[in-house]
Amino acid sequence: MALTFLLDGEAITLPQVDPTATVLDFLRYRLRRTGTKEGCAEGDCGACTVLVGSLEDETVRWRALNACIQFLPMLHGKALMTVESLSTDGEPNALQTCMAANGSSQCGFCTPGFVMSLHGRAIGASGCELPVADVIAGNLCRCTGYGPIIEVGETVGPIAQDDAGLVARLGEIAGEVASGEWEGRAWFAPRTSDELAELLAQHPEARLIAGATDVGLWVTKGLRTLDTVIFLGDVADLATIEESDEALTLGAGVRYADTHAALARLHPELGELVRRLGGLQVRNAGTVGGNIANGSPIGDGPPALIAFGAELTLRSAQGQRTMPLEDYFLSYGKQDRQPGEFVESVRIPRPAPDAVVHVAKLSRRFDSDISAVCGAIVLGVADGIITSARVAFGGMAATPKRAAACEAALTGHPFTESTFEAAANALAEDFAPLSDVRGTAAYRIEAAGNLLRRMWLREQGHAISVLDIEPAHG
Repeated sequence: MALTFLLDGEAITLPQVDPTATVLDFLRYRLRRTGTKEGCAEGDCGACTVLVGSLEDETVRWRALNACIQFLPMLHGKALMTVESLSTDGEPNALQTCMAANGSSQCGFCTPGFVMSLHGRAIGASGCELPVADVIAGNLCRCTGYGPIIEVGETVGPIAQDDAGLVARLGEIAGEVASGEWEGRAWFAPRTSDELAELLAQHPEARLIAGATDVGLWVTKGLRTLDTVIFLGDVADLATIEESDEALTLGAGVRYADTHAALARLHPELGELVRRLGGLQVRNAGTVGGNIANGSPIGDGPPALIAFGAELTLRSAQGQRTMPLEDYFLSYGKQDRQPGEFVESVRIPRPAPDAVVHVAKLSRRFDSDISAVCGAIVLGVADGIITSARVAFGGMAATPKRAAACEAALTGHPFTESTFEAAANALAEDFAPLSDVRGTAAYRIEAAGNLLRRMWLREQGHAISVLDIEPAHG
């Protein structure tokens, strides 16, 4: 059937569409909405930010997203808002007027993206509860004009958004299953995990796309052609969050932006990790399951989840199987996922009340950057003795990996500085990292060891970062 979405309340129907045509290119070259800019074509700079609304619980939930790595079929059944949508009869809205009056635009190239991120905050979109600096962390200003932009975000109050008409219109199109063909290539957008399992049984070679925060780059940067694509963004029963006294269970389709509060309740350091997992646009698109299924050795989520003892559930038309998350990652680019299987959920046990936890991400840029090293340490301690240890790192090997020698150096030993020093030194037995643009092998080994030393210092009451001195964001 045809792809249909709403732009400023008006239906746009596309009988045929390239499965990997980007929203950005469609806006600029088909609709001539050139306010949406291409800066990086990889979801890093935010110049292409748009707002996408989906029908959730009889309301429209808006999210700021990077149009450069969103594929057109991902808009089916949704509403779209661009910077051109904000003006009325050619007059800018209050936010745009304040941007101009405050000198918040210099060269102006990045300005539409900032406006859309701030407008999302003003209308109560996903992430609106975050401080302004966090909301615009995924927008880059090459003229270094962040100060006046933040002032605007803090000055302009809520902007009324009347979505009553959209609710009815989206209700007419949002529930329809969409699929299409384009020059011999096929795409599907199932609505349930049962439909997904059936589709994968029929097309085991299909590429699964959730948020496209990585696959989008395969197309925009790698110029790859994807023959059969299944989009997961509308599989409602994969987007569930279940909390209990024992564990937190996240459906594979839960966006990282929606996990922040639940993970922070599981442990505050998990919440802080999510806050730094890409910019808001990336967290509004990227999913927990996608981050795991992709198998990247520098994905931020898996090391922490492994250290917490997470279990992964896979599903296919034949049924389910569950495994420790660490067993899913076999080697670089290879995961234990059979043809026809998809990641269904991840269960994260709640740490014991007296557990000692440290989760840290090290990157060249604090906000919206890929990790050089991401580490997580979860210790059980009783009567001054470390009774259990789970230590996992990303960026140190071909997969996210536990540090067995380090864990052995901790378990059964006293909670002392010498124990942590021995554990830091044992990391050389666990890892032989590579050197790349994000860090040398020597840096990675030293930095990973320093995370253990830092944990010891923190437990002695020493301030180890500015976050120990000033209130954390979020």
